[in-house]
Amino acid sequence: MPHIDPEELSLLALYGDWLDEEGRQHLSGCDACSAEYAALRRAVDAMKTTPDSSTLEVPGPSVWSGIHRELGLSDAIREDPLGSAAGSATGTETSKPGINGPTEPEQPAAPPADIRSVKKRPQGWQRRGTWLAVAAAGALVIAGATLWNINQAATPLARAELSPLAQHTATGSATVLESPDGTRTLEVKLSKEEAQGYQEVWLIGTDLTRLISLGIMKSDSGTFPLPADLNLADFPIVDVSDEPLDGNPGHSSVSIVRGSLTS
Repeated sequence: MPHIDPEELSLLALYGDWLDEEGRQHLSGCDACSAEYAALRRAVDAMKTTPDSSTLEVPGPSVWSGIHRELGLSDAIREDPLGSAAGSATGTETSKPGINGPTEPEQPAAPPADIRSVKKRPQGWQRRGTWLAVAAAGALVIAGATLWNINQAATPLARAELSPLAQHTATGSATVLESPDGTRTLEVKLSKEEAQGYQEVWLIGTDLTRLISLGIMKSDSGTFPLPADLNLADFPIVDVSDEPLDGNPGHSSVSIVRGSLTS
């Protein structure tokens, strides 16, 4: 017997008792069909699990606007499809399932009564049309997720190329990033770790006398929060020093790399 038709395996995963005796015997002895059925069954079980959507946030209209622009969609669907859901979240409309709390998942409709309606295979062009529609829907979801992540990502504000000092050979970079909530961080990356003691990251003033310690970097990279009131124009120099274990909180005067931030 040839392998079980993928559509019949899908129906079996959805409705359980679907195959005839010959199909059940083949499924029990065929590793390929059994593996495919098990994967489909896991997908069905996941679909039937009620998710907790109480903590989900409705994306703003800028997300759909970006998707619409990126995919070149028509003006007929320019309106944000989640606009009503956003209104529900603010109390301006009646609550809708899936936004304000978990709901019971929809159960699959009853299986078709005549198995011949399923076993009759569609023509090649019909199958291609179906898969093109599925691919287009998948592209829309992926584009939406990508734009949503971009919308939430930190924005680079300034960058410095870090060059080695004295007897050191390490190089690296330092980037100031601003999160959507306005907080800023300094991301430092080095080509290697050369400290004899431990590495400490500093911001140095333009007069080369004022210093701000941002913290210890225990490997070849690290991310450090910046004070909210710090003016980077006053402290544009990024320095990574080699600090001995002597209990002295001051700069050791031994710098591994250094560079100036530019926008």
